[in-house]
Amino acid sequence: MKPGSLSGAGQHVLLVAGSLVMMLPFIWMIATSLEQGGFANYVEAWSRVAFGRYFLNTIMVTSLTVLGVLITSCLAAYAFATMEFRGRSVLFLLFLSTMMVPQPVYLAPSYVILSRLRWIDTYMALIVPWTANVFSIFLLRQHFMTLPRSLYEAATLDGCGRLEYLWRVVLPLSRSVIATVILFNVIGSWNSFMWPLVVTHSEELRVLQVGLSYFNQELSSNYQLLMAASTFCTLPLLLMFVLTQKQIVASYARSGIKS
Repeated sequence: MKPGSLSGAGQHVLLVAGSLVMMLPFIWMIATSLEQGGFANYVEAWSRVAFGRYFLNTIMVTSLTVLGVLITSCLAAYAFATMEFRGRSVLFLLFLSTMMVPQPVYLAPSYVILSRLRWIDTYMALIVPWTANVFSIFLLRQHFMTLPRSLYEAATLDGCGRLEYLWRVVLPLSRSVIATVILFNVIGSWNSFMWPLVVTHSEELRVLQVGLSYFNQELSSNYQLLMAASTFCTLPLLLMFVLTQKQIVASYARSGIKS
């Protein structure tokens, strides 16, 4: 064994220890939520405000947003990875440069545009602006570029067009990367707070994080109920991450990104 290297058992111990350290805040949150009332705190927190409505709104917005991201990202990444056209590299660099712009910079211009479209306080404002994601395009492009050109040539000989090749060959070979794109965008949409707070006003359109913020203002001194609400708002994301962590590791390995 080389100096400084770890055996399989040592790596497993480090992985478990790291996972436990990352879980400590969540464990503390659950422990606090069970004080002075136990699971009754969860029932009371759920009934204090319309968390059922907030969950439905969040699930719908997240699902449609992720669907839009998958469509736009797969098509854009496929074009950048396989098609030759003038200005492709420059255009891709311009796409990547938008990742350096912080959200507060384009918040006001985006609000003006949505206001002129009369989308303020509608589901369109919550969904449409986020159906394109530059990082998802980058991640998929990196993976598509690793696929051998011979696959496309063989598919062309069998009569496949470009879109049919994307659907029948490229996407089935990109399941792990697509799973990662879905996970990252679900987390981003589920945890979105600033944008929904700005573009919506009515309680019927409130998503989970905005509803949790109002709940926090109402019960700022009741830590047990706050931790209970935070727990059932966070738990779906935690479960999803645990179920898809293998796909995340595989996607980074296949797309050539090193941590």
